[in-house]
Amino acid sequence: MVIKVFVATSSGSVAIRKKQQEVVGFLEANKIDFKELDIAGDEDNRKWMRENVPGEKKPQNGIPLPPQIFNEEQYCGDFDSFFSAKEENIIYSFLGLAPPPGSKVKKSPEEASSLPNGDVVGEAQGTTEGTEKAEESGENEAQKEDNEDAGNLAESQEKNEEEAETATEEVSHLLPAHGCMMALRISSFETNLCEHLPAPRPLRAKDDRCIEPTLQNLYA
Repeated sequence: MVIKVFVATSSGSVAIRKKQQEVVGFLEANKIDFKELDIAGDEDNRKWMRENVPGEKKPQNGIPLPPQIFNEEQYCGDFDSFFSAKEENIIYSFLGLAPPPGSKVKKSPEEASSLPNGDVVGEAQGTTEGTEKAEESGENEAQKEDNEDAGNLAESQEKNEEEAETATEEVSHLLPAHGCMMALRISSFETNLCEHLPAPRPLRAKDDRCIEPTLQNLYA
């Protein structure tokens, strides 16, 4: 396949000449085979170019200006399209050529691999990876919450056990002291009772029979 560049070698427009030189110079620098066709001195070239430029690419007056680029009979574009393709590093796709081995070039949007539903492969893979990451993150969060709940439950049980042990120790400490206080109170009561009772009078023989009932009444 040969690239055809239609130019006007005798154009009086400085802008057109600069654009033509830029296209031709780029093709030469990158060793891309091309054929330069002059429309200024060849009426057939001019007629062929005007007839094969698509209608939507023609200006309002219907006369396309050089440079116009073709790959054999396949229209590639004008200078503006060529410049955009060069800036986006898709010049080989623009020209309809296979990139040379080892070159780092991008594919045009039309050549990007697409899925049946119209999604780009890279976008679909990115979406799938994002979904998987979101699901994995959700599982990790759920597992983390379960672990926290189990840890809180174990901590609560340990706290309850510690409180129960503390209460038991406090009760065990209080019981002996309470028993001692009760014993002291009984002893004090007996002492006070003895102090307030009248001294016993000497017993006579006839009162022997009254000793036992009296003692019983005393301590009743």
